[in-house]
Amino acid sequence: MNCYTMNRLSIFVDGNNMFYAQQKNGWFFDPRRVLDYFTTCEPNIQLMNAFWYTGLKDPQDQRGFRDALISLGYTVRTKLLKEYYDDSSGRYSQKANLDIEIVVDMFNTVEQYDRVVLFSGDGDFERAIELLRSKNTHITVVSTEGMIARELRNATDRYIDLNDIREKIEKIDY
Repeated sequence: MNCYTMNRLSIFVDGNNMFYAQQKNGWFFDPRRVLDYFTTCEPNIQLMNAFWYTGLKDPQDQRGFRDALISLGYTVRTKLLKEYYDDSSGRYSQKANLDIEIVVDMFNTVEQYDRVVLFSGDGDFERAIELLRSKNTHITVVSTEGMIARELRNATDRYIDLNDIREKIEKIDY
């Protein structure tokens, strides 16, 4: 395989998982700067796809943000949040759980890329990452300490902590 063919990149952002990671870190990343960073950090990188997955309270929720993502070139996948009762805390919580959609998109587009950047710390992705690596796909996972599952970190080729690339991807309010 020549160098060029090893540089087709797809980015998958688990939006809900990343929202909590960013909240924990106390800063937010800019979706445009994320694309810029990963397409310019190495020579000859060609962005094939960028997907963003997020749960919605209602069909109009995050409309402006979703439109902005689409204008940047992201394919946006959404699902309505479902309410769950947590026995241990005695509270209701909301969750969209888009893991299946992420994995389906990863495998449905597998012929289009050689490299994946997955923004998630969810250990549920371990098996999918192992299978993609067996197809000679280079996997980078981006998350943050305390929010990345050990299984996912061990399954990946490269782990990047959000705080290590903060200056390159942080949302800057002008």
